[in-house]
Amino acid sequence: MAAPVAKSGIVYGANAGHITARREAPRRHTYAKSNNKSTHNQFVRDLVREVAGYAPYERRIMELLKNSRDKRARKLGKKRLGTLRRAKRKVDELSAALAAARRH
Repeated sequence: MAAPVAKSGIVYGANAGHITARREAPRRHTYAKSNNKSTHNQFVRDLVREVAGYAPYERRIMELLKNSRDKRARKLGKKRLGTLRRAKRKVDELSAALAAARRH
């Protein structure tokens, strides 16, 4: 997508429009959710994971990882989570959980 072109103040033409100052959009609160790495927050998340377990799609991804189908696991994660970046993070998290389970 091309960068926004500065308005000229002229009524017609390629850069038509009233000249306005670009405002910086405030940071969305949803971005901060995963950045809270406090000890208490981590404890609560671990406790919830221990009580509730894994979601069905997470169990399926773990099964695919056990069978060394990494690409298929990422594709499933992308389908369920929406973006490849989220899917990669989830697959890394679940493969770390599998490795921890093997160690114990």
